[in-house]
Order: sequence, then structure tokens, then C-alpha cells
Amino acid sequence: MEEVREYRALFAVDIVGSSGRGDVALEQIRQVLSTGLHASFTRGGVDWDDCLRHDLGDGMRVVAPAGTPETSLIHPLVHELTARLRAHNLLAGEPTRIRLRMALHAGSVQVGRDGTVSGRPLEVLARLLDAEPVRAALAQAPEATTALLVSEHFHETAVCQGRPGIDPAAFRRVDVREKEFAGSAWLHVPAYGGAPQATGSAPDRTASDADAPAGNTKVISKASGHGVIYALGNGTMNIGGKR
Repeated sequence: MEEVREYRALFAVDIVGSSGRGDVALEQIRQVLSTGLHASFTRGGVDWDDCLRHDLGDGMRVVAPAGTPETSLIHPLVHELTARLRAHNLLAGEPTRIRLRMALHAGSVQVGRDGTVSGRPLEVLARLLDAEPVRAALAQAPEATTALLVSEHFHETAVCQGRPGIDPAAFRRVDVREKEFAGSAWLHVPAYGGAPQATGSAPDRTASDADAPAGNTKVISKASGHGVIYALGNGTMNIGGKR
């Protein structure tokens, strides 16, 4: 079957501790994740239907359409998804709460006419998703909902320039050694509610994507049609309903 090589941005997520919850709970959290991913990709300007998706059972791998800006897969996508999952967790019981490991990479892959994708970049993506640094980050920060590991290449192309919504200082270099892969990557744990380290509360207003900075600063995101989430880095999170 004819294949073409294309440069694609690659995104993968894995649900932490999905085993042992039972079929009903797993199906519920898979649905919440799928809905959250669809909405977050759409808000980032990436057509979900044009993405090539592979179900990982307790996660998903997404190959973005050719030409997708790598920056859009960090902001607003990562921060929007994190905000949505936080909102879900506030109301969910323990069996259906969701925490995610996330990984980002980009490279030249083979794309078949049937939508299959193969190539070394996918192997790198899988190693990043399973890497010890991203696992340890969530284990050491139980309040965090998500943790992201991006490849050195992705960091150079999408993070270093400090585009709107992406704070390079919020990423930390780590060493990764997983199976045949060894190299550097960059870890980012989106801001989460914890012991407040700053005074004041979030303003009573919504903000556009351009007004919503990333990293350990204030993030203001529309989490659903029913309200707005205000998340303060290392601070508090408030949910305000529409009046």
C-alpha cells in the first residue's frame, strides 16, 4: 500500500492508575477523556476529525494534521484539557477521577492511505509517555491533574521562543532512559491548586486565549458551557458560573 512521508506533530496521553477500577468506571473515564480531547483540540484550532487517532486502551495517541503549528498543541490545548479534567474531578467519585501523563514530539512519519502511521518518531513518543520523570512528577504532586513531557526537538520548535501562552521557564530539562531511547526532554506540570503562595483572587471576568498565560502563572480558561475555571499557579482554583 502506498505511503507518504510527512512531518507531523504527535501527541499522546495515558490515564494514571486506570487498572483495577472496573469496566464501568474505565468506560466512563475513557469517554470523559475522549470528549475533553475533542473539545481541547477544537479550541486550539485543530480539526479533531482530521487527526489520525489510535486508541491505547487507557489513553490515546493523536497525529495532528500536516501543517499544524506545534505551539497549538501546548497552548491552548494542554491547558484547556487540564482545566476540563480538573472540573470533572471536582464532581467525580474516586473511581472516575482522571490524572494524565502527556507527551509531545514531532517528526517525519510514514502515513498510509488507510490512515496508519509508522516511524521512529512514534517510538520516541511512546518512550516519553512512559518515562520515569513524568511518572515521578505526578507521584510527587498528588494535587496535579496532568504532567507533560516534550522532546528536545519539540521544545526547540515550540517552547523556546516563548510564544503567547507558553512560558519557557515553566519547563524543566530532565534525562530520559527508556528501553532503546536515551536523551533529554522537558517536563511541564501545569499549574494546580495547592497551598496559596500569592494573595488576591482571580478577577471576575473571562479571557481570550491571548490573555491566558501558561506555566506557573494564572490561567483563565473556559472549561465548559457552564462556567469558567480560574487556576492560579501554586495557588487556588475557582469556578464561576454564568449569570
